[in-house]
Amino acid sequence: MRPGSIRVAANSGYSEVVAEEHNHFDKPEPRWQALLAVLAVGAIYLALPRDLTVGPTWLLPTLIVVLLIPTVVTHRTGKRSLNRALGIMINGITTLALIGSVILLVRALPSHRESPLKLLLSGGLLWLTNVIVFALWYWRLDGGGPTVRHEEKKFGSTSFLFPQMQVPHDERAQFACTGWRPRFLDYLFVAFTQSSTFGPTDAPLLARWAKVLSMIQIVISLSIVILLISRAVGVL
Repeated sequence: MRPGSIRVAANSGYSEVVAEEHNHFDKPEPRWQALLAVLAVGAIYLALPRDLTVGPTWLLPTLIVVLLIPTVVTHRTGKRSLNRALGIMINGITTLALIGSVILLVRALPSHRESPLKLLLSGGLLWLTNVIVFALWYWRLDGGGPTVRHEEKKFGSTSFLFPQMQVPHDERAQFACTGWRPRFLDYLFVAFTQSSTFGPTDAPLLARWAKVLSMIQIVISLSIVILLISRAVGVL
């Protein structure tokens, strides 16, 4: 094959990769995963014992549903600033509720009012809530949020160094990450590993805000785990 033919073939292959990447970028980022995650936080809160909830048990789930409706509407109508403000408000409310429940768990431990099994279940639910809440923060804030990430059509993230971002451009096709961008499940995995190992594993943190949120998440996770271990030792 002549050198000119090789160049044409190479250029053709590169054009196909670029076209595929742009087609991928043009697809809006799905929001249903984050929506289900927010609803899951409300459902978990309903499952907590009354002594571990801040205010009436129904208050947080009701606030979530009331705020989710205009959040979905503003996203559909293209009101970006209001949509972002509502999303941050939901995240803030769920975070405060989580911290309040952890504090109540700390206070309930010495009193032995709850059975060991119920405390273990409550601690597990709060640990799971911690993962979901901070995954929502990472998803909401990284790169200006999902809407900005879609509009700028950039590869990867600006606050986390995901493994796909480190693959050379000409090798992305063989690793099936051509046009890859983080989705909510990627942020959920980051939050899960940080709550499990008490530090970043899959994606190193780049932004200072991500490091601050990560420290808060790890402190909450450590508090829950240490409380459950101390209770288990006390029972034994």
